Amino acid sequence: MIWQKLRKVGNSYVVTIPKEEVERQHLQEGQLLSIEIRPAEIRPMIQQDLKEAFEESWQQYEQTYRYLAEN
Repeated sequence: MIWQKLRKVGNSYVVTIPKEEVERQHLQEGQLLSIEIRPAEIRPMIQQDLKEAFEESWQQYEQTYRYLAEN
């Protein structure tokens, strides 16, 4: 899956395809493509080791974190 931003160029809107993807799929200029268009939401992902460290810390200090969040 490719994530690209919609851009306005003149009176049209454009989504580009990275050169690497064109080469990987052996696409050619002028070739008809099928594209499914839908809005995307990108959410940051936490690394597994950081997630585990947070969960361990939360178990030990949950009351302290809640106190700090309220005050």
